Amino acid sequence: MRRIETALPEVCLVEPKVFGDDRGFFFESYHQTRFAEMGIPDTFVQDNRSRSVKGVLRGLHYQLNYPQSKLCCVVQGEVFDVAVDIRHGSPNFGKWVGVVLSAENKHQIYIPAGFAHGFVVLSETAEFVYKCGDFYHPEDEGGVAWNDPQIGITWPLQDVALSAKDQKNLTLAAIEPAKLPRYQP
Repeated sequence: MRRIETALPEVCLVEPKVFGDDRGFFFESYHQTRFAEMGIPDTFVQDNRSRSVKGVLRGLHYQLNYPQSKLCCVVQGEVFDVAVDIRHGSPNFGKWVGVVLSAENKHQIYIPAGFAHGFVVLSETAEFVYKCGDFYHPEDEGGVAWNDPQIGITWPLQDVALSAKDQKNLTLAAIEPAKLPRYQP
């Protein structure tokens, strides 16, 4: 297992050591001690799984009072996954990183608490699995517009399907600072 840095210092990719032969493959997708040694000490308390069709964009979501770190992977298909630093006062405020996660590459992305997260499905279907560092509280969820021009995410698809809730997400500039996570150096 190895940590791969991204353009955002706190966000990283995890590349598992895959053991494969003509029967298939095996790898550890999570090992608390090894992750802590790589600088990911989070205790994950909830696992989530979603299935979506091509062009579905979920996000950009965040939690304010119960921020969730996330460890995300794809077990079927392919997605373009994005993390945005929305922590008020952060030196990387408004910056984003995007990576392709797929069943084929078996990569995982670690997204710290306080970041907005979203993904768009690139394959005909995709099953997305992620661990969370806190329990989900629906009343605590916020969202940032997926196409916020100030953030400028280069999504590989522009014709996307959004939920009614995600269609109402505001641009980062329109969200009051008190309704954004705080940067804590």
